[in-house]
Amino acid sequence: MKINHHYSELQDSYLFANIAQKVKVYQEAHPDQHMYRMGIGDVSLPLAPSVIAALHQGVDDQAHQETFHGYLPEVGYQPLREAIQNEYAAQGIDLDVNDIFVSSGASDELGDILHLFDRDAVVMIMEPAYPAYVDANVMDGRKIIHYDGGVLPKPDPDLHPDLIYICSPNNPTGSVMTREVLKEWVDFANATDAVIIFDAAYKAFIEEDLPKSIFEIEGAKTCAIEICSFSKTAGFTGTRLGYTIVPHELVREDMVLHDMWVRNRTTRTNGVSYIIQRGAMAIFTEQGKKEWQANIAVYKQNAKYLMAALDEVGITYVGGKNAPYIWLDCPNGMTGWEFFDYLLNEVQIIGTPGEGFGACGEHNFRLSCFGDPEDTKEAGRRLVALLKK
Repeated sequence: MKINHHYSELQDSYLFANIAQKVKVYQEAHPDQHMYRMGIGDVSLPLAPSVIAALHQGVDDQAHQETFHGYLPEVGYQPLREAIQNEYAAQGIDLDVNDIFVSSGASDELGDILHLFDRDAVVMIMEPAYPAYVDANVMDGRKIIHYDGGVLPKPDPDLHPDLIYICSPNNPTGSVMTREVLKEWVDFANATDAVIIFDAAYKAFIEEDLPKSIFEIEGAKTCAIEICSFSKTAGFTGTRLGYTIVPHELVREDMVLHDMWVRNRTTRTNGVSYIIQRGAMAIFTEQGKKEWQANIAVYKQNAKYLMAALDEVGITYVGGKNAPYIWLDCPNGMTGWEFFDYLLNEVQIIGTPGEGFGACGEHNFRLSCFGDPEDTKEAGRRLVALLKK
């Protein structure tokens, strides 16, 4: 019997396991201490009331013959696809509704989409990056270019990847690509026959005049796939829903990737629950938008608390304004892990060492803005008191 030996090439998933173990040991020794959790990128506020009402309606629909739904189209519930299409149209982006595929979440799609590409394809991952980009490709045995181009990396004409991952706003740095930089990547991909996998999971946090979709860029439909999530937009981390856009204009080696993806989805999935998709419909209503935008405003205020603290002590950082993450330079030449231990032991703040997002993050640290507002405010106060000593 032969198995996939590429799994043996994976680096140990030590990051969050080590964090959990360090926190566990500390809490056992200090059971009365309150922990200020700024590490995990998970939302803390409940789903919007409109979404909850729509989920209940979805359940009620299943109780009556005239509104019951069995299997839905594997590519997604048509009213939801149309709602997504209309949202893009409001931003000036013309999408074919058939190019929109409802998924069980961006994390799932980021791995599943790789079925469209040969295992000999060369992948460029701009680091620091979401670790799953690397692991999903290692499992398939692909060659990976680990590319550190800075906070806003630009194409290197000497590199020739087949697949290019772009996350904007970026996890972990919180930086957002400008239209000019994104256009350089689109032109590069079209000129080299590469395909961009554009992760837009955090687009709802953008407040400045910056691109929320790669399809704002001319030429993107012939080189890009966009993967989006309702997790950070509307709190669906535990509910699991997202969508993927594969334009029918995207063709490589005489193969239409849209048609390939239709076949993939209709073969490999039975679609997403009607109840969950029914709940997501509320995200696009006027009241629903007000409610989830109010939640995002809370997370953005959390970012302001932390940015004000870092400004006061003179620590350099990026992110926070257009994203729910702050990527900071560790003080006094510390590594990310050294700074983690320092914060944990001195002020009980839990963040994420930059090493977990690639070797280039060794002297960086990520703070998440998804925590409790009062805890975040207190964490900012503690940071100032500690780093001013």
